[in-house]
Amino acid sequence: MQSSQIWESQHECMPREELEQLQLERLQATLNRVYKNVPCYRNKFNDLGIVPEDVASLSDLSKLPFTTKEDLRLNYPYGMFAVPLREVVRIHSSSGTTGKPTVVGYTKNDLKMWSNLVARIMTAAGVTHDDVVQIAFGYGMFTGGFGMHYGSETIGAAVIPMSGGNSDKQIMIMQDYKSTALVCTPSYAVTLADLIEKRGIDPQTLSLKVGLFGGEPWSEAMRVEIESRLMISATDNYGLSEIIGPGVAGECLYKNGMHIAEDAFIAEIIDPETCQVLPPGSVGELVLTTISKEAFPMIRYRTRDITTLDHSVCLCGRTMARMKKTMGRSDDMLIIKGVNVFPSQIEEVLVAIEGCEPHYQLVVDRKGALDVLEVCIEVRENIFFDEMKKQRAFLDMVGKRIDSVLGVGVTVKLVEPNSIPRHEGKAQRVIDKRVV
Repeated sequence: MQSSQIWESQHECMPREELEQLQLERLQATLNRVYKNVPCYRNKFNDLGIVPEDVASLSDLSKLPFTTKEDLRLNYPYGMFAVPLREVVRIHSSSGTTGKPTVVGYTKNDLKMWSNLVARIMTAAGVTHDDVVQIAFGYGMFTGGFGMHYGSETIGAAVIPMSGGNSDKQIMIMQDYKSTALVCTPSYAVTLADLIEKRGIDPQTLSLKVGLFGGEPWSEAMRVEIESRLMISATDNYGLSEIIGPGVAGECLYKNGMHIAEDAFIAEIIDPETCQVLPPGSVGELVLTTISKEAFPMIRYRTRDITTLDHSVCLCGRTMARMKKTMGRSDDMLIIKGVNVFPSQIEEVLVAIEGCEPHYQLVVDRKGALDVLEVCIEVRENIFFDEMKKQRAFLDMVGKRIDSVLGVGVTVKLVEPNSIPRHEGKAQRVIDKRVV
């Protein structure tokens, strides 16, 4: 791979020993700062009888307390900030749909670092200064749009800040402005592909080459679907507002895991039930600690995302750990008849079946003492209106394939094309009707 496809080789290709020394130095500086300036952390440390000086190696990180979204809500809006408000130049927040929003802040240095980290993942995905980047993420308080926007500009690419929604206009702009890179959620990319097909547009007439998709879990099968229908190279990237926004990790063109910016974040994998750190290669919940942020540092933040880490050197030359595509979230994981079920597992099955559309919804309910899972899938018209015998055979085939992957029986329901609601942001895959 050419060096031009690595934005910052000094850090991205740093020898492991040097990287870990840098992490330790930055971690110790961060711990001193939060202990001094953030009462929440000072109280957590004091409750455990810990002072920053007790962290003498990276392995000592496990002694420190976790941070959760509840901590952020309890300290709403500015209680977790480590600098005076006069030094904060940008404020973002979550939607707050489940209560008070979580508020995050950035200093000038934070914004510069953030832009640089996003430039890394965009370069890794194949974006250059010659590209025209169409951003179909929402702007506003959401970090996605602004993060990808400033990363694109840092590279020198031209940016079209379309924001989310207005799909017909998205496609018109794509055609007229000759967009070469698309940034949005993977489910919205499928929605755009549906509309392009419906409008009779040949995707080969578009200028699109690259897609950077994040914001929700998606399967390898969906990647194939998007790449074949939009005629692009589709890469995955990962970020969350509480840590920085997009830029935490992203795939290179080898698409073998997302490179984590380990000079800015320390990643751990824990058992979500016992909270114990798991050995290398284990599947578990990702925990992240920021070691470069000034305004809003996070210590051992529980992301709730399920993944695994690979510390081997990538074929691209980058030495930083790679996280696999997230399987789902520990708090979104469904437990059906004692079996852990992630929506991405079902998606992998459905997208691979001829006749199934990449639009589905999982409905969880309880009948008596038993949990039941209904999988609603859109199918092509010829299947939906097929004779009952053929339709029954198709249902049985889909049910058996899902059962073989999950190890638990489900009910499969076929629905007409375009009957499952489309979402311009994250798709709502699960409807849980169980009364807790």
